[in-house]
Order: sequence, then C-alpha cells, then structure tokens
Amino acid sequence: MAGQPLSILVDENVPYGAEAFGRAGTVHILPGRQITSEDVRHTDVLIVRSVTTVDAKLLTGSRVRFVGTATIGTDHIDLQFLQQNGIEFASAPGSNATSVAEYVTAALLLSAHRRGRSLAGATLAVVGVGNVGSRVISKARALGMRPLLVDPPRQRKEPDASFVGLDVALPQADYVTLHVPLTKAGPDATSGMANAAFFAAMRAGAVFINTSRGGVQDEAALAAALDSGHISQAVLDVWRGEPAIDPEIVRRAFLATPHIAGYSFDGKVLATRMLYDSLCRFLTVPRDLDLTPLLPPAGVPRVDVAGIAADEDALRAAVSAVYDIEEDDRALRVATTADPTGAAFDRLRKEYRQRREFPHTTVVISSTRRSLAAQASGLGFRVETQ
Repeated sequence: MAGQPLSILVDENVPYGAEAFGRAGTVHILPGRQITSEDVRHTDVLIVRSVTTVDAKLLTGSRVRFVGTATIGTDHIDLQFLQQNGIEFASAPGSNATSVAEYVTAALLLSAHRRGRSLAGATLAVVGVGNVGSRVISKARALGMRPLLVDPPRQRKEPDASFVGLDVALPQADYVTLHVPLTKAGPDATSGMANAAFFAAMRAGAVFINTSRGGVQDEAALAAALDSGHISQAVLDVWRGEPAIDPEIVRRAFLATPHIAGYSFDGKVLATRMLYDSLCRFLTVPRDLDLTPLLPPAGVPRVDVAGIAADEDALRAAVSAVYDIEEDDRALRVATTADPTGAAFDRLRKEYRQRREFPHTTVVISSTRRSLAAQASGLGFRVETQ
C-alpha cells in the first residue's frame, strides 16, 4: 500500500471515523449493513462494526489488506479467510466493557426495585469472565452482591482461581448474566447454550440477563421459562435474527433494548482509538491521535443524592440519572410494534444518543454516609461529600 493514498471505508457508526482514519488516507463513510463487495473492491482499509459480515463473499477481488472491527466480538468476521489471504486484522477487546457493566448495573438496580428486593447479599452468576465479565463482577461487589464466576476455559488454565461450573452456579444464583462470545464448535461452544436445560437448572424466580450475542439464547425455551414463571424476568439486549427480532420475545422481556449495552459514547470512541493505533502499527507510522478535544461534555455532570435515605435507592437514582435504561426499553417496544422488519431496530442504533459513562459524573453524598460513598465510587462515579 506504500506509495499511494489509502482508500479507507468506515462504518458510519464509528465515531470520529473521518477524523481518525483520515490521517492515513481518504475516508469513505457508509452504513455498515449496506457495505457490499463492490464498495470494498478498491478499498485498502475496512473499518466495521458487528452488522457487517466480513468474509470471502465480501472481500474476494478486493485490495483490502487491513480489517478492523470496532467491537469486542468477532463472530461476524471470517478470521480464517483473512489469515489465509494475508489480511491484517484488529478488533477492540475491552472497549465497551465499562459500558456493558454499567448497563448490567442499571438493569440489576431496576429489577431489584421492581420486585421489592435488595441486591445486597444476592447472588449473581457471571458466565464469561473476560473484559466485560470482570467489570460486571467489580460493580456487583460494589452493590453488595455475591458473584459466582463461570468460565470453563479460564478454569482449565487457572485451576486455583475461584471458578465454578454452571451446574453449581445456576441453582444458586438470583441473577444470571451472560458475557460470552458466540462460538459454534469446540468444547466451550456457546451457540444455543441458554437452552431449556439451562433455564430449568436456574433457581426458581431468578432473573436472566443477556448482553452477549442473540445466538447464545434459545428464545423459544426462554419464552417457555418466562411463561411458566420459573424465570421471573429477562433482560435482553441481544436477539436472534437481528435486526428483524421476534416481537413476542420483546413483549415477554422485563427490559428489552436494541443491542446497545456496549454503546456508550466513551466505549465507541475508545474502539476508534484502538483501531487507529492498530492501523498505525500495521503501517509503521507514528500514533499521534488525540480525540479528547472533540469529546462532548458530560450530559449529567453532577447528581445530588444526599437527601435519599436508603443507600440502594440513592445508587439507583444516580445510575438512572446518567443512564436511563427504561428509555432504551420504551424505544425498542415502540419500534418493534410499528416496524417488525428491523429497519427501526437499526435506526435506534444508528441514532443512539451520546451516553457518557459513570466516571464523568460526580455524585454528591452526605459526609456521614461512608458506605454509600464507597459503593458509588466502586460503581465508577466520582464522589463529593458534603
């Protein structure tokens, strides 16, 4: 690629794509789901998100030599094809981890509130303890929960760590949250893992949360478990058949959102930066990008919860002020009712608001409430006592 200007194709949902990658060549912006083989034929660098399938059908006959996905997951990428054809690949592992953990925090607090229960002392099974799962565990502990760590690949490599199997975790857990990649083969295949047997093994009345991939869950089995009352609530951010998702599963879910758990603006920008760095390493050019001056101010710079008596209520107020998960739930329900084809689902993602993460907000707390201050800090907020 040396000696000629690079042609760089970027998904329109990659923030600051033109500003970042324009430093390396000429940037073209397209909707990710509409990128075709003709679009990439004369492209050197392809930057996508999860809605673009990158495989032989897309790339054969193109001059693409670098593919980057601004996501943690790679199930939409044919990695074997890239390797066989000498195409460099980069992803953004961990970029959206804080965002997803904050989503799960909001869901847990709202679920407990609606059921008239406390999260303190409740058991959370975290299935998949990678970048995302680790942050979920940290926030769960800040909420006073007892996490159970389920990660068979890590358990085999780290036999002395505190991992348990699904057979141990599911019967004990009040909440089960999935943070696994979508894999279809091998000893740890996750495709369809949340099936009828999985739900039957869960503790009666437990809550199921999935922010990983829709293909991990058997939606018919989940619907049956919800209808029977064995599973009390489901929080779903991912779906089979995206973007044309099943409105009946949306209807049954306690919270239903359009695959945006990892869509904080900060997480997206971090992914852009990570891919820019990877491209610079590939091109052996200096990394000199600073996106900080372009970032918008925090939407909610301060939240005063000093007047809220119960600690968990105060935490829920702080979280919902920064991230109102019910807003995303309402939007998806309206969208699937009005348009089950999936166009509205994609539009919700494309037009998603600039959601900032907890560290950009200061929570104001009475100086006498040290436990609450520690919890808020553990969730990632800045804390000011008065």
